Amino acid sequence: MSSSGSSALDEAERGSRPAVDLERALEAILMVADEPLPLVSLATALGSPMAAVRQSIERLVADYDGEGDGPVRGFELREVGGGWRIYVREAFDDIVKEFVLTQNPTKLSQAALETLAVIAYKQPISRGSVAAIRAVNVDSVVRTLLGRGLIQEAYTDSETGAIHYETTPLLLTSLGINSLDELPPISPLLADGRDGFDGLI
Repeated sequence: MSSSGSSALDEAERGSRPAVDLERALEAILMVADEPLPLVSLATALGSPMAAVRQSIERLVADYDGEGDGPVRGFELREVGGGWRIYVREAFDDIVKEFVLTQNPTKLSQAALETLAVIAYKQPISRGSVAAIRAVNVDSVVRTLLGRGLIQEAYTDSETGAIHYETTPLLLTSLGINSLDELPPISPLLADGRDGFDGLI
């Protein structure tokens, strides 16, 4: 068979890939996504037409919501800020929070404490801005803080899709304070005591 014939056959096989494979691939990507992923990013990652990806997303949403013969899942696929991401279903928020807090009693790492401090003083703040201030990748640390219930999503920027984070009442309880106003001034902890975190960007 000629190379051109083989290429055409490969393209035909790729084009005829069952939709269920595309849906499983979408699940795999969405399971590790830290932020909502737009359709164009998903389509590019999978090398599939946006229309096919959109249809697969719709089928996954219906599947997780228990439409048809399947059960309602403990998680859901939501569109937030122009992108898609898997979230714990709201009905199970308290159960998951309690589990995470009881199963993770270990102390926070230095990296987690530093990231938490940046968020506490600069909230609401995006993960990218936190990373810029600390000059390191903070993806895993942010996940840890979310899992511990010390921070939460405040809002998603409608233009960039970036999630902004803020601290939770649990942090106040953990620190033994009534409000963030009781946090010590950050300036004395910095070199010149004037610029705050902004001087570190």
